[in-house]
Amino acid sequence: QVQLVESGGGLVQPGGTLRLSCRVSGFTLNSYVIAWFRQRPGKEREGISCLSNYDGSRYVVNSVKGRFTISRESAKNTVYLQMNYLEPEDTAVYYCAAGRYEGTVDRSPYEHEYNYWGQGTQVTVSS
Repeated sequence: QVQLVESGGGLVQPGGTLRLSCRVSGFTLNSYVIAWFRQRPGKEREGISCLSNYDGSRYVVNSVKGRFTISRESAKNTVYLQMNYLEPEDTAVYYCAAGRYEGTVDRSPYEHEYNYWGQGTQVTVSS
């Protein structure tokens, strides 16, 4: 059974740091892209970062580039989203998703490309 479980969300002050984890079970990562999406209050869900486990390529959208980093720990079947210098505008529910793709990623992820989704984790940035 395919399952993605996010963790690591919470309440943090502006300028703070969080690391989100996406632990995958039911398949091995090698042929999949793992992406992070977020849905801010009152807005549509948006893709912010993705990582190809096929070749290790990764992409981060401009709005979070320099603050957010995506990485993986293959031995743990886990992908991370390191979030630094958090801003109130980063407040959102963050989702990880998996889509089968054996290739390079070089653009933001689109929802329809991903078959499996986690339940989401809330990140709140507030003083």
